[in-house]
Amino acid sequence: MHPKEPEKVELSAHDLGTLLDLGRRTRQAANVVELEFLAVNDSHDLAPYRQAALWMAGDGIKALSGVVQLEANAPYVQWLDKVCSNLAKDSSQPRLVAQAQLPAELADEWAEWLPSDGLWLPFSSTPEQKTPAAGLLLARDTPWTSSEMMLLAEWLDIWCNAWQARHPTPAWSWQRWATLVLHLLQPTPGQVWWKQRRILWAAGIFGVLVLPIRLTVLAPGELVAAHPTVIRAPMDGVVGNFLVMPNESVKAGQPLLNLDDASLLSRLEVAQQALSGSQAEYRQAAQLAVTDVKYKGQLALLMGKVEERQAEADYLQGQLERAHIVAPYNGIALFDDPSEWIGKPVVTGERIMRVAAPDDVEVEAWLGVGDAVPLPVGSMVSLYLNASPLFSVPAQVRYVAHDAMQRPDGNYAYRVRAALDGKTEHRVGLKGTAKLSGSWVPLIYWVLRRPVAAIRQMIGW
Repeated sequence: MHPKEPEKVELSAHDLGTLLDLGRRTRQAANVVELEFLAVNDSHDLAPYRQAALWMAGDGIKALSGVVQLEANAPYVQWLDKVCSNLAKDSSQPRLVAQAQLPAELADEWAEWLPSDGLWLPFSSTPEQKTPAAGLLLARDTPWTSSEMMLLAEWLDIWCNAWQARHPTPAWSWQRWATLVLHLLQPTPGQVWWKQRRILWAAGIFGVLVLPIRLTVLAPGELVAAHPTVIRAPMDGVVGNFLVMPNESVKAGQPLLNLDDASLLSRLEVAQQALSGSQAEYRQAAQLAVTDVKYKGQLALLMGKVEERQAEADYLQGQLERAHIVAPYNGIALFDDPSEWIGKPVVTGERIMRVAAPDDVEVEAWLGVGDAVPLPVGSMVSLYLNASPLFSVPAQVRYVAHDAMQRPDGNYAYRVRAALDGKTEHRVGLKGTAKLSGSWVPLIYWVLRRPVAAIRQMIGW
């Protein structure tokens, strides 16, 4: 049974005054506990009853009339919770409740706990929620009139607004999203299937998910020299001193560094002294050979000795010259702190520094194993430097390494080299984040690629 239309019900001035007074007290309630007390006790001012119970989904019975401390495990409270849960499923409108309308297991105990005539006043916990999530159950021995039902429904609506004001729903709560989704999925009566709102939403979502976008991944990157000349140790020795500073511009033939040449100088001096002695011995034998035939046979042996000493001196002289390393062409000297190199022993072929042309710069990125998407030659790369995050350095993939290498952080990654599209004012060595763009893929693939890969690693499917 439903209440009659409001315009057909006459209310007395006393009833309206009581309703206004309850509304004022509801707005002035200090907390939720006071609101619950008003609902189950002061509703009696509008219509007399013997029992009242306030029920909320998930929390069960929240308040009982005439009870200060609620005992949740009491049989009466547990039975009331079942009754209210059953009533909330059947209707979202106020209705009369009788013992015969309940399931048999609940109806058998109605006479034991409640009077014969009940009234169920449901309400939603949020304005958007269409199904009741709470309700007020009233019971008495006399039937309910239409005016009382309408008055109590209006009072509960006022009370519900005050309760909702103290329980604001978060703007992005899961409950709000679920309610919105369920509302959108409900069919619209009288419309053909292809005009249904849920069909249109499904088609729109499907269209968005299949939109083609670039498959992009992020990787740490930096600006490096594209084709640098590596300056290596020409021989075993010890680094003596540097004649240039890191990142200094050098010209072709400019001295870069010297190896310690003290031992070479001493060996060269000994070799030159031995050469001088051999040359003097050869000249003496040549003079004696003019008058004495036996010295002519020694000239060839002495000449070989002179040539041997000369070759040794020339070799040491060449080594001494190689100990002084010069720049092969105009460029920039790239190396670490000189103080870490001075006095350090080096072996032949060990890299000491690099010399790169000023404009010969490209992007180097390290692509993680989990982000190794196909990157054909010519794929777009945008390097966002930490020193200039608002502007990118455009480049194109030149090659991707076949094998992954272990990085200093312990992870494996593929080396990616990308040639710049044009000149850049940024220097070599600046680091940042590189965005690598692959082929076109549907949006749903771009969204689910990493989650699906992680799930497959977990379940082995």
